[in-house]
Amino acid sequence: MNFSPFFNATPVIQIHMITAIAAFFLGAAVLWRRKGGLGHRVAGYMWVALMLITSFSAFFIHEIRMWGEWSPIHLLAVSVPLALIFAIHAARKRKLNLHRRIMQRTYLGGMIIAGGFTFLPGRLNYRILFSDGGGSAVHILWLMPLFLGLAGFVLLSRRNAVH
Repeated sequence: MNFSPFFNATPVIQIHMITAIAAFFLGAAVLWRRKGGLGHRVAGYMWVALMLITSFSAFFIHEIRMWGEWSPIHLLAVSVPLALIFAIHAARKRKLNLHRRIMQRTYLGGMIIAGGFTFLPGRLNYRILFSDGGGSAVHILWLMPLFLGLAGFVLLSRRNAVH
C-alpha cells in the first residue's frame, strides 16, 4: 500500500476521498444500529453532510471525461443530494419505510457501487492499494465481492430488526 498517490492528488480529490471514506463507515453504522432517537438523527445528519460534501466535490473532479468534462459519476453527484432531500422529507412526514428505502439505496449506489469503481485499474484507490504495479484483474475479483458483501450484509441484516 502506498499513500503517495493520495498526497499527490489535488485538494478537492483529497476532500472527496476523506468525506467519502467517512461517509462509508458512518453510513454503515447508521444503517446497522437501531433506528430513531437522537443518536440516529445526529449520525444521520452527519452522514447527509458528508454525502453532500462528497457529491459537491465530485463536480470539480474531471478525470474521466465522457461528455466533455463530465462522466456518469456526475449523474450520481446530482441524484444523491436529491435523494437525501426526499429521504429527509419522508422522515419528517413519518414515512419511515420510504425514508429507509431511499437511504439504503443511496448508500448502496453512492458508497458501494460508486466506491467500488474507484478500485478499477488506473484509479486512485487502485494505485494506493496496488502500488507495486502488479495490476491484474485478480485484485478486482476480490475487491468487488468485498464491497458487494458488505452492502448485502448492511442492508439485509436490518430487514428483520426492530426499527
